[in-house]
Amino acid sequence: MSTIINCDMGEGVGNDELIMPFIHSANIACGYHAGDAATMQQTVELCLKYKVAIGAHPSFFDRENFGRTEMKLEQEEIYDLISQQLFILNETVAGFDTKLLHVKPHGALYNMSAKDSLLAKTIARAVKDFDASLIVVGLSGSYSVSEAKALGLKSANEVFADRSYQDDGSLTPRSQSNAIIDDTEKVVQQVVQMINEGTVTTISGKKIPIVAETICIHGDGKQAVDFAKAIHNAIRL
Repeated sequence: MSTIINCDMGEGVGNDELIMPFIHSANIACGYHAGDAATMQQTVELCLKYKVAIGAHPSFFDRENFGRTEMKLEQEEIYDLISQQLFILNETVAGFDTKLLHVKPHGALYNMSAKDSLLAKTIARAVKDFDASLIVVGLSGSYSVSEAKALGLKSANEVFADRSYQDDGSLTPRSQSNAIIDDTEKVVQQVVQMINEGTVTTISGKKIPIVAETICIHGDGKQAVDFAKAIHNAIRL
């Protein structure tokens, strides 16, 4: 798989159309952490306009904290959470006579499933039961990817342009001051290293292996448009 650029969208930030020309796929908020019926429709329209692949970005039901607070739910509640959001977005997508391509959990749900095999398996099961052709996007080398593969689903190892990494391959928690990379040059350097070398330099200075099949840009970041342009230009063949 050649490396593609994805972006979290439909979150009400207002910069989606500015980013669209520089990405390949969009992860659209399904209303649980951000977005609503109108933003889902607008974002799908933009995806079709710019020929960007359409994906779902399901979250914990937590608009107050933008889906970034951990929640302890039963596995069947997680299953229903994913299924409901896929159904909600798919209704909009089907109205444009097109299809969802992938699913990427959001925020705390994403980070928890990366480290929890049972949670990752439950998410993958919900995706498979909804549409077995969907690609599950998860943190590179995590349970999110391995559990999807174990169920026979397609998967994509995701890396982050604007986030720093721990020695175990996890993302530095947002609660720490060095979690976000806000310098465009450093963002591009990290992306190029991950693609060309298959490594990332952690906050301790250690180089660890990483699989970069898709690169995430956070659409709600202040420099999202600049990052998208710079990364697009850096990896363009």
